[in-house]
Amino acid sequence: MKTWIKRTLLGVAALVVAAVVAVFALATLGDRKLVRHVDVAVVAVPLAGDAASVERGGYLFRSRGCGDCHGRDGSGGVVVEDGKSMLIRAPNLTAGPGGVTAAYQPVDWVRSIRHGVKPNGRPALIMPSEEYARFTDADLASVVAYIRQLPRKAGEGATIRLPLPVRVLYGAGVFKDASEKIDHRLAPAQPVAEGVTAAHGAYVANGCMGCHRADLSGGKIAGAPPDWPAAARLAPGEGSVMGRYPDAAAFAAMLKTGKRPDGSAVSTVMPFVSLRELNEVDVRALYLHLTTMTAPR
Repeated sequence: MKTWIKRTLLGVAALVVAAVVAVFALATLGDRKLVRHVDVAVVAVPLAGDAASVERGGYLFRSRGCGDCHGRDGSGGVVVEDGKSMLIRAPNLTAGPGGVTAAYQPVDWVRSIRHGVKPNGRPALIMPSEEYARFTDADLASVVAYIRQLPRKAGEGATIRLPLPVRVLYGAGVFKDASEKIDHRLAPAQPVAEGVTAAHGAYVANGCMGCHRADLSGGKIAGAPPDWPAAARLAPGEGSVMGRYPDAAAFAAMLKTGKRPDGSAVSTVMPFVSLRELNEVDVRALYLHLTTMTAPR
């Protein structure tokens, strides 16, 4: 065999071996990241149980996506399953058999919801805490109050089974869990008066960050199934979808029906089950914020 051919084959073989070693190393790193201990300074929020808090918590649970993963009754359920190597099951939040919150102390609720960290210190991989990290103390306490009064249901704990490519991306830092995205040093958000204002709309928009990114610029959703489309750009600027909605009424209609003003369907990965629950004040404030915010650079 000619020398140059032999050298080429040896070079290709070396590259293949290096690639296999890199994939294995990153997958192993991803597995280790999933069981790492995340140190965060957590300040407990006093528990609430009054009727107004429970009512507010129920609204937030339904409209901010909690029920999309954990079920309307809080008993958990399958979030993603591809029939092959990916299975993500959200845990049962009730105090029933298999529930994970029965022994939660006030600090555990804050650690899980606001920081994306389980009571044992490990990251809650799929929990989109970046959307809830800016909850006011009152809203966080209200969500907890609602969950704690849910009827006991039988369910299971969290199940996370990731395919090799996702484990590699997680190990490489391309796909990050919420605890990596959150600035844990920030003080809790201060209350903003509810009303059709851009300030209140910015508070509501925190619930969009999990898919549309912190600056709402959109793009490929890290860690999502490969067949999911990129999240739309909601912020002003080239490619923003907000130009499709001439007023808040048109925007509200899309959130209720899943269809744009021209009748075309919005991607079904949008959480319309929860978005339909948004009240008029939240929707109009969100529209005002999205159409007046400063475009990200």
